[in-house]
Amino acid sequence: MEGLMHLHIHKLHAILPRSLSKACRRSHHCVSQPAPSSPPRPVTPVPLVSRIFQPSNLREGQEVGDLTCRSQRLMLQAGLLQLSSPGCFHYLPSALRSMEKLVRLIDQEMQGIGGQKVDMPALCGAELWRRSGRWTLMGKEMFRLRDRHNAEYCLGPTHEEAVTELLALQSTLSYRQLPLLLYQVTRKFRDEQKPKFGLLRGREFYMKDMYSFDVSEEAALHTYRSVCGAYGRLLHRLGLRWMQVQADTGTIGGSLSHEFHLPAEVGEDRLLMCGNCGFSANVETVEAGRTDCPRCLTEPLTESKGIEVGHTFYLGTKYSQVFNATFTNAENKPTLTQMGCFGLGVTRILAASVEVLSSEDSVRWPGLLAPYQVCILPPKKGSKASEGIPVAEELAQHLGNHLPHLKGEVVLDDRTQLTIGKRLKDAVRLGYPYVVVVGQKVMEEEPVFEVVCQQRGEAVFLSRDGLLDLLSGVETI
Repeated sequence: MEGLMHLHIHKLHAILPRSLSKACRRSHHCVSQPAPSSPPRPVTPVPLVSRIFQPSNLREGQEVGDLTCRSQRLMLQAGLLQLSSPGCFHYLPSALRSMEKLVRLIDQEMQGIGGQKVDMPALCGAELWRRSGRWTLMGKEMFRLRDRHNAEYCLGPTHEEAVTELLALQSTLSYRQLPLLLYQVTRKFRDEQKPKFGLLRGREFYMKDMYSFDVSEEAALHTYRSVCGAYGRLLHRLGLRWMQVQADTGTIGGSLSHEFHLPAEVGEDRLLMCGNCGFSANVETVEAGRTDCPRCLTEPLTESKGIEVGHTFYLGTKYSQVFNATFTNAENKPTLTQMGCFGLGVTRILAASVEVLSSEDSVRWPGLLAPYQVCILPPKKGSKASEGIPVAEELAQHLGNHLPHLKGEVVLDDRTQLTIGKRLKDAVRLGYPYVVVVGQKVMEEEPVFEVVCQQRGEAVFLSRDGLLDLLSGVETI
């Protein structure tokens, strides 16, 4: 019987197609094979401009809706945003890439000073807000709703109540665990009566909010200065001109407050500065009608406008007392925590940086936040230089493979039915920091690439090695 089965199998292999027979022998049902070697690392595909969902009308310059500032117009025209409803936007892929980079930068700075990231619900119970007194104080700007059980909630515009209640539930908190800095990056909601300026004043937006808990006022003020320093470093790393000014505590409360502003004509805040002693303040905090500096009493104050991108508060025990958020001190006695809260407008920084850095018709990004660092333009299909198309494709892959920090940061404009001139115009208006033009010169014995460096406003001609050397110094996050 065994011999008969062997004969049938032999005949079956003889009539099977060769490829099918080989496939059968490779199967675990047939002859066992040695374990395969480790598979090669996958090659990261280069993003193609034609495949990026970025519905734009750059060449036609079509106006989109009621545009009230430069950043709003440029971000809508470039296909970075799409209006959903008044004050609410779809963040399209390129804008989302920029925002994710900004969040990574924020994480670096906040965790660098001891921050720990959390995520709290956007849906906040009314009872907490009533206990703090802010359910009424916040007024009509708060989105309020009821669930099926008729319980009242709001969509959180900020989270002082929620985070203090969270801490109050920890009955074993010791002074050895402080300072404690908890932060999140989440959507916030504000029922703006007249949303305007795109992401600069919307109804739904992203914010980083941090809350600190310390053992004493002295320690809390040290934390306050530490966070302010981190905000300054973050804005400096973005290459932005900024100001820290004395500010009103508003509905948040507390006894000390500062705002961080980017000077801009479209800014809604009026700022006063002294050229002698460096005093700076929001006009809301200075006595009405005063023209001289309240600190040095000698110099007149000069006025400018700014876009607020950050706000810091020293709260003391304003919230910890209401919610009984305590820790056990060195004498083993319960003690109220000293608190601070610190906000950064994530989407506001994104839009404000475009506002202050861009020209009237071209987006300019902080280098770290550009959606892609490098755009490569192959020659037009059918042109005299069309033999350079494979060179451009190979270069795009090579940069990502040999410069690890540029992995995923190089995009290829594969719309070779268009002239290089038209695609270069698009690339300039979209704000890629580096645009590499692959033209006739790459067919020479020593290939040469034209590189448009947008942040420096210049074009240079470089060999392949020169290009790699230039791009090796690009900072990414």
